[in-house]
Amino acid sequence: MQPPRSLEAICAAAHAAGRERLTEPEGLEIVAELGLGVPRLARLAGPAEVARLDLDGFPGERVVVKVVAADIAHKSDVGGVVTVARERHAVEAAIAAMAERLAGLPVEGYCVEEWVAHDAGLGGQLLLGLRWTPAFGPIVALGPGGLDAEALARGGFPPLLRSPGVGGDADLGEALDRHPFTARLLRPGRGRAPRMERAALADLIRRFLRLAAAACPSPLAELEINPLVPTARGPVALDAIVRLGERQPGYPPRPLEKIDRLLAPASAAVVGVSERMNPGRRVLRNLLEAGFDRERLWVVKSGVAAIDGCRCVPTVAALPEPVDLLVLAVDAAQVPEIVEAAIDGGRAESLVVLSGGLGETPGSAARAARVRDRLAASRATSGRGPVVNGGNCLGVRSVPGRANTLFIPGHKLTFPAQPADPVALISQSGAFAIARASQQPRLNPRYLVTLGNQIDLTVADYLERLAGDPEVELFACYVEGFRPGDGERFFRVARSIAHGGRSVLLYLAGRTAAGAAASASHTAAVAGDREVALALARAAGVAVAESLADFDDLLRLAWRLRARAPRGRSLAAISNAGFECVALADNLGPLDLAPLAPATETALGDLLRAHRLEGIVAARNPLDLTPILGDEPFVAAAALCLGDPGVDAAVVGCVPLTGALATVAPAPGHAEDLRAPGGVAERLAALWRATAKPWVAVIDSGPLYDPLAATLDAAEIPVFRSADRALRLLGLWIEWRLSASRRDHAGR
Repeated sequence: MQPPRSLEAICAAAHAAGRERLTEPEGLEIVAELGLGVPRLARLAGPAEVARLDLDGFPGERVVVKVVAADIAHKSDVGGVVTVARERHAVEAAIAAMAERLAGLPVEGYCVEEWVAHDAGLGGQLLLGLRWTPAFGPIVALGPGGLDAEALARGGFPPLLRSPGVGGDADLGEALDRHPFTARLLRPGRGRAPRMERAALADLIRRFLRLAAAACPSPLAELEINPLVPTARGPVALDAIVRLGERQPGYPPRPLEKIDRLLAPASAAVVGVSERMNPGRRVLRNLLEAGFDRERLWVVKSGVAAIDGCRCVPTVAALPEPVDLLVLAVDAAQVPEIVEAAIDGGRAESLVVLSGGLGETPGSAARAARVRDRLAASRATSGRGPVVNGGNCLGVRSVPGRANTLFIPGHKLTFPAQPADPVALISQSGAFAIARASQQPRLNPRYLVTLGNQIDLTVADYLERLAGDPEVELFACYVEGFRPGDGERFFRVARSIAHGGRSVLLYLAGRTAAGAAASASHTAAVAGDREVALALARAAGVAVAESLADFDDLLRLAWRLRARAPRGRSLAAISNAGFECVALADNLGPLDLAPLAPATETALGDLLRAHRLEGIVAARNPLDLTPILGDEPFVAAAALCLGDPGVDAAVVGCVPLTGALATVAPAPGHAEDLRAPGGVAERLAALWRATAKPWVAVIDSGPLYDPLAATLDAAEIPVFRSADRALRLLGLWIEWRLSASRRDHAGR
């Protein structure tokens, strides 16, 4: 779609006049070109011009008098909007009073507008806006309008946010039906028809999406209609705020193919290695322990022949050949010079900069700018320069590339001696990445990447490049902030990953609404960067963890359940404790208790009768097995529930203090052994291997039963220590996977 014909001319005239905003009449002219209704209006210089005004051309008994001033965004706040009788003397008096009240402000004139009858209740006034965001590109917002737009957004009616770059109008109809505010617009109320028809509402958003894609960031940085009112003649814009924008200077594209050299280097060098155990020496040791060839690994250090069997050279320029990877573990003040030497001599295809003090600390901005400028210049050369990871990072670990540049001692962060798991952990924070890895001691991630301050390579760069590795099934990401344009690209790539049947998990640090100070509009206030990121995550099929604990559990679920796609939301809840069955029934969230098939009820009844429980336990869901049932029948009952054709997933709760189950390790005074053949742990592990449906176990008990939980965890069963948490996280995971499946189906 081309921008409206008048848009370019109106914006160009405003720019020429030195203005950053349009007046309301100019904004409404643009809105009219989009095909939306606008009030009839007449513009006046002052009270004297009212005499020539044709008031008979305005319908109804009232008109609205407004001040015209591009720099007064909220006219109502300063008394710049009044409704008066459609009479000449009333209009003259209103303009005269307004001129006196606003004396000293940059008033450009006044306008008289048709008064449009509308419902002032919730849904009777809409906010429809678009704005340019540096990280995410153009965004369209539709939410409650009027003077209380921000309060309504905070009070449970957030706007629907859409991006032309991520999802666009795909799945728009479903989004309108599911969003709490737009769904309200589409439903009839007491004694009234729906505010808008679904097709008309979708068309309205599509128009703005097309305009946003065509006209942002230049000439439009922002356009907001507030209020937009549904009427019998269609939606009518009663006000329009427009902020002008300019093309943003772009950073030269990075040669992302060189990430492959960083993650799977054939040759490497380390700068900053001491003869004692400093970070550089630790990196050298970790590379060697990962299996790196000493003959292709150098140390940049003068006055020493070799360290740990690796040859030393005095400078980067003295390296005998260009290396795939150069690691800098030096003071930040040395980094710009070393980076320049690597670029000028073509001595490295990629760098990992561990050093802090490159833009993230006071006084270091100039140092970081020097590195960025030098890298930008190198992009114009035939080799396009190296890519740089960091600074202020902990390094990277790549199992397939035999590369480990983390400067964490191996005895402090251990990984299991097993083939790599299909997980990529990508984090701006090094501490976050290693803490999460430590929380998952049975996980050996294929890639662990820490980026620090993203002086060059970004989270989106790694997501885009690693998406090409079919061995990665789960991308677990931690983001503190997106570089310009990277937010949109991150979610665009994530959407493609989700459509391909793989998963992206995100922890989004920072909970402040950015961008509100940049604009006087409601749109920026209700659609800050965090709100936009969350909306794009939903559109892309990305799961967003709300806490560190949720991130750990969702990572574990996505990893352990990756081959167990849910068919739906029907749950079987099994426990040997009544309170746990009640807790499961009370905390279903998006899940439903599955009605058990007659054959399942019959089989369960036979099992219960065989153990003399038919008068105590009912064969129903949730299934309360009581503490009486032993190891074999307890697991057999769970197997029957999982085998029911109407069951999509299950929670199997085992409160282990009963004497009927083998749940503790041997100790003086008893002969019980949780690892004994035929015990509940062994049987649950066998059930896990025999079933294809997703299910989780709950061990709600104290430290005495940690070995039981660890035994189930070793069998790759997701284990929780409380029923409500298990159900909440399982529900989140099921919704995440079903959402991705719906989008994949719609995309096909």
